[in-house]
Amino acid sequence: MDLATIRDRLNERLAADEYADVDASANGLQVGPDEGDVGRAAVAVDAAEATIETAVDRGADLLVVHHGISWGGFDRVTGRTYRHVDRLTEGDLALYAAHLPLDGHQRLGNAAGVSDLLGLEAREPFGELGPVHVGQRGRASDPFERAALASTLDSHLDTDGRDVRVLDFGPERVEDVAIVTGSGTDWLDEAVDGGADALVTGEGKQQVYHEAREAGINVYLAGHYATETFGVRALADLLADWGVETTFVDHPTGL
Repeated sequence: MDLATIRDRLNERLAADEYADVDASANGLQVGPDEGDVGRAAVAVDAAEATIETAVDRGADLLVVHHGISWGGFDRVTGRTYRHVDRLTEGDLALYAAHLPLDGHQRLGNAAGVSDLLGLEAREPFGELGPVHVGQRGRASDPFERAALASTLDSHLDTDGRDVRVLDFGPERVEDVAIVTGSGTDWLDEAVDGGADALVTGEGKQQVYHEAREAGINVYLAGHYATETFGVRALADLLADWGVETTFVDHPTGL
């Protein structure tokens, strides 16, 4: 399949242009030729030496990631950035990144994947960021016991052996769940104002402990990497539907 066609289709499906003014990531094709064929694509959470090398070893023509290598553009291509670009070009591997568009997509996104895992219903966009959203909110048809929700996340997410951390300051029975994957505690106030019983995210900041305690809400810290594999896996399925062979490069960080 033509690389430009894949780029354009992904840009359109993820509404990448809508996030241009609020996302530091240069979403879209970050490294690659104007023309080229893609027979095999690899997907990964992070564009790093380890994932790039694995994608090259697996014979991929395209690597699709959540965290790319261009955040606001390049002033200089040196050091780590040079090594990444050099290996990509040497391996004839194009790089496509979708950061916030892949967080906020209500069907293909990371938060949508967590909602699927938890079986949430009556879903709606959550995590307002200017004109867009970066998460999702829904209700459990059968409310979770607080500890059972943590166990569900623990048993299904690749946390690299670390338990999901729970700030258990909210109700014992959790029905209304707000989700922003990765680093999403900045949306705690939105969850509280909307009456959510819990905020599920990846990692927290120091102040969220007191903020959650004072607001009376549960916060689940399930790992940045662990909560952000859903989007790229969904894109792998999409690419496969388009006739492209796909492979998932799993490289958990434990963070």
